[in-house]
Amino acid sequence: MCELCDDTGWKPVETDGVRRVERCDCWRTSLTAKLLAEARIPPRYQKCDLDSFRTNNDSLAIAVRKARRFTEGFPVVDKGLFFLGKPGLGKTHLSVAIVKEVIARTNARALFYDVRDLLKDIRNTYNAAVRSTESQVIQPVMQAELLVLDDLGAEKTSEWVEETLNLIVNTRYNERRATIFTSNYPVLDDLTDPDNLVVRVGYRMWSRLHEMCEFVEMKSVDYRELGDEATPDRIAELEKKGSTSHKLPSPRGRNSIAKAQLKPAKELGWTGGKAGS
Repeated sequence: MCELCDDTGWKPVETDGVRRVERCDCWRTSLTAKLLAEARIPPRYQKCDLDSFRTNNDSLAIAVRKARRFTEGFPVVDKGLFFLGKPGLGKTHLSVAIVKEVIARTNARALFYDVRDLLKDIRNTYNAAVRSTESQVIQPVMQAELLVLDDLGAEKTSEWVEETLNLIVNTRYNERRATIFTSNYPVLDDLTDPDNLVVRVGYRMWSRLHEMCEFVEMKSVDYRELGDEATPDRIAELEKKGSTSHKLPSPRGRNSIAKAQLKPAKELGWTGGKAGS
């Protein structure tokens, strides 16, 4: 039991002879713990924070600096962040660290979702044996004060996937809600390459992402290969083997990107109902 408030969440204070009550520190601590538990942070990443992120080159140091600036400014931020780079660079680590820091500092409602898990949860609502509804899954995602969509582009593309993700992203865009994205897929000059991030997410979303996010390119060796020995020799050895990320070209003008659009843009319409294969 809290000695200050007897677990009521309100503690008595006296100022200039006037007695009143204010929120007890235990209430804030309890609320923070509740919000963290509801944020869907995967167990593997629950200990991630910005201080423990290893920066062995300038691109990673810049990524951490931008993450800190975002957390310090939240909720008054103009844009979210989009971390780009090959697997094993710490994109998920940074995203989770931002979520934890934002919750601890502001008690905002934040959600972390691997995109594939999100789509799976939405599809499951079409099963009569599942009691949750489509709205119960999608609404918290669209309304969260901070949302992380991890590994964008990894899901199998289909019309249903595109419409579902566009609904979520477009809603958050219109309501100016902060969103953080990560992706392992590169932005390539070849707009016909199926592994090009522009192709995988579609032109409509690609256009929105540029207005919603600051793109942060991360380059280094895979930390899973690097292990605990982050020595210059070990890093150079892995870079020589080709485990370092390739440089991701800066997005070009809208006119060149538009060539990847296979059909004219249309207003977003939620078809709902069936999950396409």
